[in-house]
Amino acid sequence: MYIERSLQTKLASARRSYLLLGPRQTGKSTLIRSLAPELEINLADEETYVAFLRDPGLLKQRIYEAKTVFIDEIQRIPSLLNTVQFLLDQKSPPKFLMTGSSARKLKRGQANLLPGRIFTYELGPLSCSELGERFDLRNALRKGLLPGIYLETDQETWTKLLRYYAITYLKEEIQAEALTRNLEGFSRFFDVACSYSGNSVDFTKFASLASIERMSAKRYFDILIDTLVVQAVGPFAKSDRVRLVQHPRFYFYDVGVLNGALNNFEASSDRIGNLFEHLVLQLIRSEFQGRDEEIRFSTWRTDAGSEVDLIIERKGTVFAIEIKATKKIDPGDLRGLKSFAAYYGKAHTPLVIYMGDHPAGMNGVEALPIPKTLELLTSD
Repeated sequence: MYIERSLQTKLASARRSYLLLGPRQTGKSTLIRSLAPELEINLADEETYVAFLRDPGLLKQRIYEAKTVFIDEIQRIPSLLNTVQFLLDQKSPPKFLMTGSSARKLKRGQANLLPGRIFTYELGPLSCSELGERFDLRNALRKGLLPGIYLETDQETWTKLLRYYAITYLKEEIQAEALTRNLEGFSRFFDVACSYSGNSVDFTKFASLASIERMSAKRYFDILIDTLVVQAVGPFAKSDRVRLVQHPRFYFYDVGVLNGALNNFEASSDRIGNLFEHLVLQLIRSEFQGRDEEIRFSTWRTDAGSEVDLIIERKGTVFAIEIKATKKIDPGDLRGLKSFAAYYGKAHTPLVIYMGDHPAGMNGVEALPIPKTLELLTSD
């Protein structure tokens, strides 16, 4: 079953060439193929990869009279973008539809990212609006929202796919792309990062637990960011009145991938809070990626212990959001929002996202299920 992605209409009508970035298995190739490009060059295929690695100029011969050219996994040969630029500068060039899963490899390869010639889009896991009535909170907390896995009904199959995702990532994304020479050290760091996802970044602790140098921990964390596996969420702001904790929090891009890496697929009482927070952040991000709209995520916390899980800034509007893995809200859940209101001192929208089925409210603060929250956040 194919679920139409929100970006599909925008990509189909795009007049310029573009690069579609996204983590592995988010459905980039499937999306581009649904647009029926006339020519496909799949650099994930080893024979094709070796041929173009030996001769990047081969692209000039292959395109012939094709009007749309799909290049899959462009980060494997970043220098190929130089040939793409040459072709775009010619009279009546084809439109290039390119995908990539590693911004780091493109940067390290000193790739010509063709400013002004191509647009860049991002594709994440499935969003609520893409799934509609097929969105199921319990399934999403266990399986995540990668298209091929969320739609898989056989539990043995989807759990195995998610368990092997981390191994595939380490082998194909890290080792094959030579992003680090110390794969064993990176693997230990990866395990630590999975265990602490949802917490603040602490390179000293991570280095100690992974038995690596602190600078290596920082470099490995940057690899997770650049390969689009992890998102860092920084502090909302600095203030002379209240000293804010400056360490960002970080989250894996998909709950199912995190569960697979930890080999734990149960949203048990000791995990549900962290998993629900991951899922909320992931769904908000996917929703706005599908709209090709940038928003700012941040957190707010003081040394005194006051905190708000998520601050979202969109088009001049600030949302202060508490995320509660419960079906009932009590007054204690609003303490952080009250502290933030006193700190911020400006108009904003306080909000609680919870696991209830219907909107509720308390003391002038709305409590919404995830789908209703997304409707509010995306309303113009």
